[in-house]
Amino acid sequence: MEAVAEGLWGLADYAEKKGEIGKAVKCLEAICQSHASFLPIVEVKTRLRISTLLLKHSHNVNQAKSHLERSQLLLKQIPSCFDLKFRTFSMLSQCYHLVGAIPPQKQTLLKALDLTASLPPEVSVRLWACNFNSQLANALIIEGDYHSAFSALESGFESASQLCYPELQMFFATSVLHVHLMQWYDDNSVQSALRRCDDLWESLGPDRREQCLGLLFYNELLHIFYQLRVCDYKNANQHVDKLDAAMKADSQKMREAQRLTNELNALNQSLSRPDLPNRERSLLSSKQAQIQDRISSMNNTNWSAEQPLEPAYFGNTKRPWQEKLVLAPPPIDGEWLPKSAVYALVDLMVVIFGRPRGLFKECAKRIQSGMRAIQVELVKLGITDGVREVDLQHSAIWMAGVYLMLLMQFLENKVAVELTRSEFVEAQEALVQMKEWFIRFPTILQACESIIEMLRGQYAHSVGCYSEAAFHYIEAAKLTGSKSMQAMCQVYAAVSYICIGDAESSSQALDLIGPIYRMKDSFVGVREQASVLFAYGLLLMRQDEYEEARARLAKGLQIAHNSMGNLQLIAQYLTILGHLALALHDTVQAREILRSSLTLAKKLYDIPTQIWVLSVLTGLYKGLGEIGNEMENEEYRNKKLDDLQTKLADAHSSIHHIELIAKLRIEVQQFHELDIKRAMESQSMGVNLDIPESVGLSTPMPASSSSRLLDLDNLDSRRRGKRKI
Repeated sequence: MEAVAEGLWGLADYAEKKGEIGKAVKCLEAICQSHASFLPIVEVKTRLRISTLLLKHSHNVNQAKSHLERSQLLLKQIPSCFDLKFRTFSMLSQCYHLVGAIPPQKQTLLKALDLTASLPPEVSVRLWACNFNSQLANALIIEGDYHSAFSALESGFESASQLCYPELQMFFATSVLHVHLMQWYDDNSVQSALRRCDDLWESLGPDRREQCLGLLFYNELLHIFYQLRVCDYKNANQHVDKLDAAMKADSQKMREAQRLTNELNALNQSLSRPDLPNRERSLLSSKQAQIQDRISSMNNTNWSAEQPLEPAYFGNTKRPWQEKLVLAPPPIDGEWLPKSAVYALVDLMVVIFGRPRGLFKECAKRIQSGMRAIQVELVKLGITDGVREVDLQHSAIWMAGVYLMLLMQFLENKVAVELTRSEFVEAQEALVQMKEWFIRFPTILQACESIIEMLRGQYAHSVGCYSEAAFHYIEAAKLTGSKSMQAMCQVYAAVSYICIGDAESSSQALDLIGPIYRMKDSFVGVREQASVLFAYGLLLMRQDEYEEARARLAKGLQIAHNSMGNLQLIAQYLTILGHLALALHDTVQAREILRSSLTLAKKLYDIPTQIWVLSVLTGLYKGLGEIGNEMENEEYRNKKLDDLQTKLADAHSSIHHIELIAKLRIEVQQFHELDIKRAMESQSMGVNLDIPESVGLSTPMPASSSSRLLDLDNLDSRRRGKRKI
């Protein structure tokens, strides 16, 4: 009977190579369904192979799970065969993971770890222990048991240390850092995790680091996420540049590999001709060997020659090795995100760090390339026009969520760029796209609802609809569980209330600013502190408290300049400080400050801030009797004012304007919400990108709000009663 089994295995291999997966599965199922008696080990190997095919090429997770559960029962009768037992444990764990059955997954993994602990500490056993600890940590994170997750990852790190395997140690060190960023307990723990990653990465040496491209991207991105969180924008830029260079080099390498592969295929086609002369065949064979060697050397990594354990792949056909960014060696399925998603994430980082510096051309290019790549991947997942989340296969939900979240982040940054440039119609279009995606995928994109409301507020404020802006900011604060996001939205709402200008609105602004100002030092990073100082300084200026306003604003400007590098926020700080200097009769400082602000506003194509600065400069020149400068300045201001009025008229006449500013939340129809939430939660280590400016913590500086704050020419006529914090 063993010969029969080997024959059917061979037929299954042949069918799989031809892409006939159904036939391959039928060949293997013939063994399991046969009335003849096969050895248990034969049936186990067959069922493992069926499960692998189903997980790689279909969405039949439950059928694969049934085969693995049967294999586990059969293996209980066999005292040895530990490798088969480990493979079964690992694949069964992944099946439970995919269907969201976390308790049985944990039970399976704990049994697997018990088995590894009972065996001699051989290399393969320790590697499997690393596999199981990695999967267990992920399962524990889903249940919110972060302390146990840290313990599992540290156990994996200890096994890797005993193996003297620094790359594997790095995998667990970066995983620990990732969890710290997800669940920020205290600064010291996070910084300790960062230092350990830095030390391990440095210890690998340049040659070994070059072979660990997946770890390079993972480690650098985690460092960037940390620096975004603490607002260390200046130091983060070097990590972004490193990633961008690595991405471009790898893309070039992949293009060259594809060119060589095409050339090799053409040579193979020529060599298959039976009438090819011997001399020509010899030359072509020599060239064929050279190309094969070049392709082999290009694909050479520490782990590429090893056959990895077949992971779940979330119901998608297995990608070639060259299209993966592997984090750890077999038998660990150590891929964090697909290469296309990681590369889109790098483009997104370039945008996030380029936008505050006014690098809009590069941002537009990266937004376009990132969104194009994401659309290709969404089509592969079956997401075309009209498809909604209810139509998705269960096993495709998580990967769809990754790409949809990235798409929303690109659109979010596009809205911010266009509002900064006063291109309101383009901002409308991007915001409407975000709204439409959210309506189609409301559960997967649930975290984006607050971001959309915040952006609706920014749009409304940009076009002068301050009451509507305040409404949407308050709604955004209600929709998020992030303390940081709530604080930022409340600050934005306060600025909108200040712009309304009546006594009641100023009181509402103070009510919002006060609690945040008192707790400003409790936030991680300085984003909230810089923003609330701006809003409070503006309010104090409205109340004629010039000296106190100046002190608050100077402190905020220092923070914005030293830590954040946000040119628009700096320009807005400078504009208010310039006005205050003028009000305090310090005309020399006022002129210097306002010229700096105007230079920055021009670089950002920020027309409202330019108009604001020019208005103050006109008052300065008038007070100094500089008639020539006053006339020239006023002429330029009127030109910019005409430009802005044209753009505002286009925005107000657009069909999308009313729906975006309306004081109504987006209405969506929820479908099988629990199933989708379970699928999303089952991949927490992957989907939780936790980018402070985009995923769940969308907090760009007032990209359009504070530059449209008030008409400074009429400031004196609007002063109200004074309340202090």
